Amino acid sequence: MATTVTSLPEPLDPGTTNPGPTARAGGGRLYLRRFARNRSALFGVALLVLLVLFSVCGGYLTHFSYTDVDFTALTQPPGGTHYFGTNQGGNDVYAEAVHGLQRSLVIAVSVSALTIVLAAVIGAGAAYFGGHVERLTLTVIHFLLVVPSFLILALVSHHLAGDWRVLILVLTVFGWMSTARVIWSVSTSLRERDYVLAAEFMGVRPWRIILRHIIPNLGSLLIVNLTLGVVATVLSETALSFLGFGVQTPDVSLGTMLADGSGTITTAPWLFGYPAALVVLLTLSMTLVGDGLRDAFDPHSTTGARGGRR
Repeated sequence: MATTVTSLPEPLDPGTTNPGPTARAGGGRLYLRRFARNRSALFGVALLVLLVLFSVCGGYLTHFSYTDVDFTALTQPPGGTHYFGTNQGGNDVYAEAVHGLQRSLVIAVSVSALTIVLAAVIGAGAAYFGGHVERLTLTVIHFLLVVPSFLILALVSHHLAGDWRVLILVLTVFGWMSTARVIWSVSTSLRERDYVLAAEFMGVRPWRIILRHIIPNLGSLLIVNLTLGVVATVLSETALSFLGFGVQTPDVSLGTMLADGSGTITTAPWLFGYPAALVVLLTLSMTLVGDGLRDAFDPHSTTGARGGRR
């Protein structure tokens, strides 16, 4: 699975073990202002909101379900009651697009969130404990990074009949390593900070220090990688489903729609065009949002200060 990992500048030392609410609110307002000045990021947010609304509410605009079959309209062009036309089996392409986008979003967000949580705990834990734990963790990460994960993903998901829940699990299992290594790299400097040493002196348990003092100071890195991880997961899920190893019928995702329409691009271009457009718009919106968040959290970036122009 292709994983997007973004390195950010080292987090600032808050100077205390628990920064006050005023400092947190002030930092949050600063990040929000920098993000709001980035026009590309705002466009990405607007586009993402429209896509989410389409996936949630789009089904109310048609009386067809993605499983309904209209035998009187096989491979019908867009128009009439079938807004996006129908496929070879008489299924409404609009209803399939709504459900497919919804399924792809659920898979992408779930995998990205689970991957970030797993990577944060493992990476920060390895950096804090050091020694044998650190060496063993890095050895496992480096080994998994050279394993042909796409092949294993394809075989496992195909063997388990393409259940989207299983797909979430296997994408998570093989998608956390690169992010965990970046988190480990940043956390090695955080473990020497004064607020971590103070917590150790006060007798705070190691995992409490990791969860309360190290991981929260990786917030900007985690948020950006969570956003860009959605893009990587969408592309991975689409590729697997397109090759027949991902979501399987009767369920529908954008990848399965692309696979169904790939053989009729010249005779029925709408079968490929609509899901392809949704994939492009989704990846574009998440990329713009991720870039905007990265620039907002990066104090050295000039993008936020110039309204999205470098």
